[in-house]
Amino acid sequence: MDDIFVGQLMTSPVQTVGPETPVHEAAALMRTQDIGSLIVVGTDDHPEGILTSTDFVQLVADRASTDETLVEEYMNTVTETATADESLEDAADRMMENGIHHLPVVEADEGVIGIVTTTDLTAYLSPEWKPSPS
Repeated sequence: MDDIFVGQLMTSPVQTVGPETPVHEAAALMRTQDIGSLIVVGTDDHPEGILTSTDFVQLVADRASTDETLVEEYMNTVTETATADESLEDAADRMMENGIHHLPVVEADEGVIGIVTTTDLTAYLSPEWKPSPS
């Protein structure tokens, strides 16, 4: 993993929503894009949170109105990010240390440029995995 970098494994582009997005719109986006998470970005396009399919389980359990509930009410705050030139090993270590399954990839001047997930790490371990061209 030492010579593999986050940028070679990340999914890009990544789907984003604002914190004021109604959860029903976020759910529709996740469904049409066939994805399990959305990065929640602020006005500067930097990550503020993440909304995952697991968060929708809590929303249903709470019997929250999908018409009135906003993403910010169910998102998890982003505390860790990676850069595309960070080693995959370092990123994976931080994911394990922090118990997170989704790691937004950011560039200072661009905001969110991708995401690395535990699913991506699992795919990397497959003998079928090939690095993306740099």
